[in-house]
Amino acid sequence: MFRAFSLAFGQLSDPALKRYIGLSAVCTLAAFLVIWGFGLFLLFANTEVPSFELFGYTIALDSFADVLGAILLFLLLGLMFPSLLIVIVSFFLEDAAQVVEDRHYPNLGPTRHQTVTETIRITLKFAGLSIVLNLLALPLFLLLLFVPPFNLFVFYGLNGYLLGREYYELVALRRLAPPVADRLRGTVAVKLFMVGVVIAVLMSVPVLNLIVPIVATAAMVHLVHSWRQRAV
Repeated sequence: MFRAFSLAFGQLSDPALKRYIGLSAVCTLAAFLVIWGFGLFLLFANTEVPSFELFGYTIALDSFADVLGAILLFLLLGLMFPSLLIVIVSFFLEDAAQVVEDRHYPNLGPTRHQTVTETIRITLKFAGLSIVLNLLALPLFLLLLFVPPFNLFVFYGLNGYLLGREYYELVALRRLAPPVADRLRGTVAVKLFMVGVVIAVLMSVPVLNLIVPIVATAAMVHLVHSWRQRAV
């Protein structure tokens, strides 16, 4: 695993990968701001907290509620950030993975043909599962918010499972038929979870998280090829 991430970070200077890093970062930030802005619009347009008098002073809670709502919405989107990243990077994953294979595995030959429908289905399945599981875990996370490290266990455990599985599927299905990819995943489930946790931890680091999707893609390419060779 450490070798895979080392190789991935080492290839970031590749001009071809730099292009996808830039595209991924710009698209992710734009998507985050658009979603947050739309959420704020709905929040401000549909909520109104009445003012009240206290000792002759008018206490206006509406502005306070708006600010609090904006902060809570930002934090909620922060929890969903790993899911947003994987959805964005899915549009660049094929090309980024090919750049890695061209450099380290030049004799592999053409990839398995994947339809656009298959790629969209995988991405939407992940996004839906991620949103549902994160929302279900949100009460527990809020309950443990001030009880570290248990809140971290919930966040990184859940997203580690989701990210490890999703990156694996997106990369492995480029070369393997779904039944074969499923069997291989079953043999490396624990390792895959650990890889997912590492990705989730890296994604929680500001600024670094903007390049992590490409790093994770490159690392998963190395891991999948390594696991395939050991399984033969």
